[in-house]
Amino acid sequence: MPEFLMPSLGADMTQGTLVEWAVKPGDRVHRGDVVAVVETSKGAIDVEIFSDGIIDQLLVPEGTTVPVGEPLALVRSDGRPEPEAPAAPAEAPVRPVTREPAPEAPAEPAVPVEPSTPAPAAEARGEAAARVRASPAARRRAEELDVDIGKLQGTGPGGAVVIADVEQASGPGPAEEETPNPMGEKPRALTEAPGDIREIIAAAMTRSKREIPHYYLSNWVDLAPANGWLADWNDSHPVEERLIPGVLMIRAVALALERFHEFNGFFRDGKFQPGDGIHVGAAISLRRGGLVAPGLRDANKRSLVELMTAFRGLVARARAGRLKASEMAGGTITVSSLGEQGVEEVYPVIYSPQVAIVGFGTPSERPWVVEGRVEPRWLVRVSLAADHRVSDGHRGALFLEAVTHLLQEPDSL
Repeated sequence: MPEFLMPSLGADMTQGTLVEWAVKPGDRVHRGDVVAVVETSKGAIDVEIFSDGIIDQLLVPEGTTVPVGEPLALVRSDGRPEPEAPAAPAEAPVRPVTREPAPEAPAEPAVPVEPSTPAPAAEARGEAAARVRASPAARRRAEELDVDIGKLQGTGPGGAVVIADVEQASGPGPAEEETPNPMGEKPRALTEAPGDIREIIAAAMTRSKREIPHYYLSNWVDLAPANGWLADWNDSHPVEERLIPGVLMIRAVALALERFHEFNGFFRDGKFQPGDGIHVGAAISLRRGGLVAPGLRDANKRSLVELMTAFRGLVARARAGRLKASEMAGGTITVSSLGEQGVEEVYPVIYSPQVAIVGFGTPSERPWVVEGRVEPRWLVRVSLAADHRVSDGHRGALFLEAVTHLLQEPDSL
């Protein structure tokens, strides 16, 4: 029977904590459905399933830390008949089911979870709470305030209960006055402390530098054409359609990759594997430290407005800890921009198993020669780190030149 495995949500992930099941045995699922929430050092990630079927068994209880690649559930083919009753099959399961008791269990099961006999009020309340979709932080807050989370109506994504819902239900009182963030829900708590996050990232980057033969190239880009075009666009469009320079940079990289395929993909099993599309990973810093690089799928096929909307959504979900597994593992190349942080040039490290990463420094006004005249111009330094096993400096230079050309002709974006 096919197994649903703990996914790898980044090169620096070795394990994750399953904090919530969104399905139960007997549920029919379809490709792309969110079936679980996994918490990693980068936050809580909605994990999707990638095939149609019926959940047969949940193999891992909520709250369990599981290595990448470990089975989490068994999924029957969608074509197989469903069981006539919700009870577990007569044959003994290979691993314990977390939601349903084994049929041989006595009226008072030895394991003190999910009793098969009618539960007292407190236990019934716990079962109701377990079925509610809620962030781990909201569950912890509900325990602190003694709020029955099973009775709450969530206002978060997909109707999930968030901290604000719990605190509103608790009513005024000393506990509420001690809430550290009266403005609303805090980002999800991470499973590791900030120091641990740094260790995880350092280990991944060390492995990348050790195993990948990096080479680096950089180039100055005159942003005057792009800045002028962007100012005209934003002046003539409503707020929800306004753009930021970073989206133009992502779009330029995506279009350049249409010509230079060797920078878009992965190095696995000793060879280059092209990406199934141009999915640009956008590096986003997290408020509690570290960063993530969720993928903007088919960035070369989206308009600038569509990219801006998708990018805004990625930033919001990343910092709230609500990214999906497909976003976390979806990038075929990464773009890192330091925006207004005052750094001239970025020397990025490739996000293995990708084979290239593009960095943009902080735009600055400098003297520049234009048609024989020295003029003040806004320039940005764009850099490329690429895998020498897949490409070389000649192709890398042509790729950077293509990115430069696209940014200097913004109408082509």
